[in-house]
Amino acid sequence: MSKAASDEKGLRQSMAWIHTWLGLLAGWILFAMFLTGTASYFRPEITRWMQPELHLAPVAPRQAAETAVAHMQATSPDDLQWYIYLPDDRTPETRIFAMPKPDAEAKAPRKRRAEINLDPATGEPLNARETRGGEHFYRFHFQLQLPHPWGRWLAGLCAIFMLTAIISGVITHKRIFVDFFTLRWNKGQRSWLDAHNVSAVLALPFHAMITYTGLITLFVMYMPWPIAANYPKPAAFYTDAYGTEPDGKALGKAVPLQPIGPLVDAASREWQGGRPRTIVIRNPNDAAATVTILRSGAERLNARGESITYSGATGAKLTQSAPPGPALTTAGVMLGLHLGNFAGPVLRWTYFLLGLTGTAMVGTGLLLWTAKRRKPGARPFFGFRLVERLNIATIACLPAGMAAFLLSNRLIPAGLEGRAELEVKAMFWTWFGMAALALLRPVRRAWVEALALSAAAFAALPLVNMATTDRGLFASIAGGDWLFLSFDGAMIAIAALLGFGAWRAGQVKTAPASKRRTPRPTAMPAVAPAREAADVA
Repeated sequence: MSKAASDEKGLRQSMAWIHTWLGLLAGWILFAMFLTGTASYFRPEITRWMQPELHLAPVAPRQAAETAVAHMQATSPDDLQWYIYLPDDRTPETRIFAMPKPDAEAKAPRKRRAEINLDPATGEPLNARETRGGEHFYRFHFQLQLPHPWGRWLAGLCAIFMLTAIISGVITHKRIFVDFFTLRWNKGQRSWLDAHNVSAVLALPFHAMITYTGLITLFVMYMPWPIAANYPKPAAFYTDAYGTEPDGKALGKAVPLQPIGPLVDAASREWQGGRPRTIVIRNPNDAAATVTILRSGAERLNARGESITYSGATGAKLTQSAPPGPALTTAGVMLGLHLGNFAGPVLRWTYFLLGLTGTAMVGTGLLLWTAKRRKPGARPFFGFRLVERLNIATIACLPAGMAAFLLSNRLIPAGLEGRAELEVKAMFWTWFGMAALALLRPVRRAWVEALALSAAAFAALPLVNMATTDRGLFASIAGGDWLFLSFDGAMIAIAALLGFGAWRAGQVKTAPASKRRTPRPTAMPAVAPAREAADVA
């Protein structure tokens, strides 16, 4: 063997070691991040499904802004700041919250008021069940339900592991693109390797993009030292970078707030028809009042929209965000690529399906690790048993937890106090409870039972929805309710996929006696182990 070939072999073996162990150590968290992150591409739709009482027609941004300001004038005219999130094609309601003025005698910092959802047509508060909706999956996928900032740090560390595993996997698999066209069934370890290769190569650019952009979106948190070295106050950095206006002080002179409708129209004209998304009103009804209107980031790839600030007392334009430089434009595009808010229905479904291939890639990699080390007749070592049980807990039990989150939305009384927290608890109690029960069962039975229960939970969703709301499957078909119809169809498809997995897990593989052959001695050197070292991650 030449020195070059020897060096190449050594590099591939080193990369195989890195790929295997980094992928294993972060695999279970990455599986959960990929699965919940994939669901997040439909987080507004999930939230709408979890509030079936709402039947809202689309409303123009101007009307929604006017009704929201009228509501806040009637309920909290003396607050420090108002925040208004206007409806769009995917979120039909108006969301508002207010920041009260600080109490000079109180020592505790001021807290914003509870968020309220309004009917954009009338400005009246909506009477809908409390829920976190799709926002829960979105937050979990990068915060992992841990206190700030530890969940984000752990998610970032796992993303670094993932990016390293992707790069080392490409180097390790010499025949990765050839093996992409090979998928052998019922071949044990080779089948899992083929499935891992296919799911990895099928969307390799997407996997690399989504992992890298996920890291970039939080780079300021992961690397705060340049900002700390150059800006005594972090707020000054955000003013320079994003054009955010510093909070001005009220003058104490009462001046009526200018009508918001003309300001919204003026901002839209400035953006050549661009849609306003957020309105921030500081010191309302004061001579120092300002109205900042931010552009929606869902209209283009760059997720960071522009902003224009007007005087709330006169309506005159005060400032406008400067055109972003190359660095901020790149950061905005990276954020847009990761969130996918710019995507239309077809591209959004493409994101969703590619996200599922990433989930499958991580899951098959975890299963491949145990398949490679399983030795019939030998007593499994502790590490093997631990990985095997963690695989069941994550791959088979997490989907049941996600289904329980959705089911609890229908089964918990709609008017119960704190029901949003109960929905979240239902997910984790179901997930961890099933994982604990699986420890008491033989491995094969644990796989079958956990996957079957997950399938049953998803299959029950359309039935429970039909029994508890007036927007069941048949009513959705009759009324052309495409949101609820698509949701029920997706739940049935997921149930079928999990049911197929339970059926496959229950198949006992036994080779027929006629096909068993005694290996014949050969004088040729065995090259299979070397090839496996370069092939298997």
